[in-house]
Amino acid sequence: MKQSEIVQLTTDELVERIEGESSSLDTLKITHSVSQLENPMLIRQKRKTIARLNTELSKRKLNENK
Repeated sequence: MKQSEIVQLTTDELVERIEGESSSLDTLKITHSVSQLENPMLIRQKRKTIARLNTELSKRKLNENK
C-alpha cells in the first residue's frame, strides 16, 4: 500500500486496516513457522505497511491535539 493511498483513508479506516494487517501478519508468521512460505518477503511487506499506517495515525492524533 502506497503512502498516497494511506493519506486518503479516514481515521476509522486506518484503525480497521491496522487490525486487519496485524491479524494477517500473525497468520503469515504462524504459517511460516510451520511450513515455508512461497514468498517470505510478504512478512516484511506487511510489517512495513503496518508501520506506515501507524505513522499516519499518530500524525493525525498529534494534529488533533494542537
